[in-house]
Amino acid sequence: MRETVARHGLDARKSLGQHFLLDEALCARIAALAGDLAGRHVLEVGPGPGGLTRALLATPAARVLAVELDRRAIAALAELVALHPGRLELREADAMTIDPAEALPAPRRIVANLPYNVGTPLLVRWLRGAAALEGMTLMFQQEVAERICAAPDTEHYGRLGVLAQWRCRAQFLMRLPPGAFSPPPKVFSAVVGLVPHPEDPGPGLFAAMERLTAAAFGQRRKMLRGSLKGLGGAEALLEAAGIAGDRRAETLSIAEFDRLARLLHARG
Repeated sequence: MRETVARHGLDARKSLGQHFLLDEALCARIAALAGDLAGRHVLEVGPGPGGLTRALLATPAARVLAVELDRRAIAALAELVALHPGRLELREADAMTIDPAEALPAPRRIVANLPYNVGTPLLVRWLRGAAALEGMTLMFQQEVAERICAAPDTEHYGRLGVLAQWRCRAQFLMRLPPGAFSPPPKVFSAVVGLVPHPEDPGPGLFAAMERLTAAAFGQRRKMLRGSLKGLGGAEALLEAAGIAGDRRAETLSIAEFDRLARLLHARG
């Protein structure tokens, strides 16, 4: 892997949030955390020099679609494409423009060491369409991973955790030290597993939950009767949901956020 990086001039760029994972054993562990990939179509984002890509191709996955924005990595990955005709597709694109449901047939999974600078917006985008996915195995900065998996009334609980846990069963799977990467980042990283819940809320209800959580956690020190004021009729909304207006957003359970979002959506 290091020879591939050197041969193609693939120095990691801060502007792209790049920190390459070159350890083959660690890449194999991450691929294993994704579960049985037999017959699955896998989306990988930000493959870089292809460490995780190789590990995914070593599984029984039917196909891997690797989406990469860095043109320098395209040449390095093209060698892998030639070795795995029909199983590895390489696409030079911004992952924010890729709809997994359109890009891959079912059953679909996403397995990726996400670039740090786009991890959160990518996750929220995929949560909107989570009904089309079997699961996601994603690496983030550890702080982001903790936010995704945080329980109510804890330090890291916030909007991202509510959205993720409302749509998926979220599990903290693995922690990696800075030294596992080249170059080493300043923070630890972590792998999170997300398995979508059976019920699909649909785009309208999801949009209502996004509005609700943005308001609730936008001023998290405020009581809910104040933080939700911008949604209009905050007191009536809270009363209908059976939630006291003097509570704060971080104390609400996922079920309570669900009640509020459904009422907000029904109101139009």
